[in-house]
Amino acid sequence: MSLCDDTLLCNFPKCRTKLNGFAWVTACSHAFCEQHGSSELSCSPAICPACSSALSGKLDIVRTELSPSEEYKAMVLAGLRPDIVLDISGRALAFWSYQVHQEHMYQEYSLSRAESQLKQMEKVLTQQNQSRELELTAMKGEITSLKKVMEDYKRKYSEVSERLMERNRQYQKLQGLYDSLRLRNMVVGVGEKDTLPQPGPHQSFNAGVTRQATPQRSPQFLSMSHDGDGRFFSCLEADGAKTFFQFRSPARERGRPLIKKH
Repeated sequence: MSLCDDTLLCNFPKCRTKLNGFAWVTACSHAFCEQHGSSELSCSPAICPACSSALSGKLDIVRTELSPSEEYKAMVLAGLRPDIVLDISGRALAFWSYQVHQEHMYQEYSLSRAESQLKQMEKVLTQQNQSRELELTAMKGEITSLKKVMEDYKRKYSEVSERLMERNRQYQKLQGLYDSLRLRNMVVGVGEKDTLPQPGPHQSFNAGVTRQATPQRSPQFLSMSHDGDGRFFSCLEADGAKTFFQFRSPARERGRPLIKKH
């Protein structure tokens, strides 16, 4: 607010509104709005809300009109000597100058407080930026390490996938060889059964002796393929063949009729 301004501000600390209409003016050169003037200055003894000065005089508090009429202006100083008029005008200008100076001091105080708060906020912001930069650097390092770990896992996954594919190929190859050998053994077994002679009624004794005299056939090794990948053990027995423990000794059988009972 400057000297050319035509409005005053309420001096109540939490108000600071522009005064219009009527205002409460105190002897300590403070002005208040209608609301705070009527509420704060109506008690006795009155205390100024701005400077805590006691206002006990009859004219220490005046409710004045800020925009008086022309009749009031023409008659308020009428009949007074010039020195009195000048004294009244000087005191009114002193009140206005005090209000301007007070507003200037308040604005300077508000500015210094805002600057201190700004400096404090800048300091806090700088600290936060530094902490964020440290966190960002740490996160970048962690991301780099995680990328390395992910690359290692990808490499291991590709190696395992290749090994699995190789094992699947080997399994398919062995499965094909196994199926072919099984079919081959089945065909060989069926062919041998078909080639065995069927004994008649008169050949039963000779067939039995022939079976007893014929030793058991040793197991045959069948090659898996021409490249020698492996061999399988296959035992093919003729129908009615006896095991080793089922054969009787020929000497015991020949000597049995010669033993006489006493």
